[in-house]
Amino acid sequence: MRYKKAFDARKLPHDALEIIRISAVNRVESGESPEEVANGLGINRRTIYRWLAAFHYGGENALKAKPIPGAPPKVSGEVLQKLAVMVRDKNPLQLKFEYALWTLAIIREVLRRDFNIKISEVSVGRLMKRIGFTPQRPLYRAWQQNKELVDTWVAKEYPKIKARAKREGATIYFADESGVRSDYHAGTTWAPQGKTPVVKATGARYGFNIVSAVSATGHFRFMLVEGTVNASMFKQFLERLIVGHTKKIFLIVDGHPTHKAKLVKTFLENHSERIELFFLPPYSPELNPDELVWAHLKKNIGKGVSQTKEELKAKAYRHLQRIQKLPELVKSFFFHPTCRYAL
Repeated sequence: MRYKKAFDARKLPHDALEIIRISAVNRVESGESPEEVANGLGINRRTIYRWLAAFHYGGENALKAKPIPGAPPKVSGEVLQKLAVMVRDKNPLQLKFEYALWTLAIIREVLRRDFNIKISEVSVGRLMKRIGFTPQRPLYRAWQQNKELVDTWVAKEYPKIKARAKREGATIYFADESGVRSDYHAGTTWAPQGKTPVVKATGARYGFNIVSAVSATGHFRFMLVEGTVNASMFKQFLERLIVGHTKKIFLIVDGHPTHKAKLVKTFLENHSERIELFFLPPYSPELNPDELVWAHLKKNIGKGVSQTKEELKAKAYRHLQRIQKLPELVKSFFFHPTCRYAL
């Protein structure tokens, strides 16, 4: 991000500076990042964090153009800025902590250890909200993932595939496999506080696999599989996928050995005018919109209880058929932040 050249706010009239201070803090409180607000106003980033620190300890009165009585805040604007950068750009493991997620306890310890500042966890929580941070569920990535390969795929490789598909009149699909199990449950249920609810379900465990493919145009194809999705099953899915398609299919999959098996290669060679395979970077499931189909499926059927394998399969089949009849829903999977590149 490029920042405007900062002006000296001290040269402004007191009443004008007061309005700017209050407006800037309100914008951060409404969800804007401190850096964006500072850049928009043309002020130094340290200034916005100093205002946020003052507001945290003294409220709106601390922003008004008059002397503020009392002791200075424990956390200065400069420390706030450093803390924001640290939490945004690093994880606790890099700072010699045992966990990979930022908690109030860890942030409190960082303030004590690195800045000699001692405040309560409650104060830390208020402080983080003041500088635009909220607790969120993280997205997990395999540590083996090569970010350079991912960036190259998004910026160069996929655009080449897309351009070629346009020239040849081909349709791009993303495919993936997943399993559905009887012991998977999703969602929450209401219960008295302190009493964990119990949902009675069958003790038997059973499941099956599914292979499917989605396109940004709203098309969705799937096949239920008993047992493992091996090369033979994947070849069968490819055979079904090309049926009824007048256009060539560019199918994008991960690098699983099944997708590169000799049986599959032979099939592709014999039907090269109908279908061609492309491979995602290793350990990058978030780039595949078809992954979101499984999340959608499991979220919905995981809220119920199936007494038999046949009942579970019937529920999954009905839900997949429903997805198939809702092209706008299929298209929506491509609007996820990690999949928008494939639009």
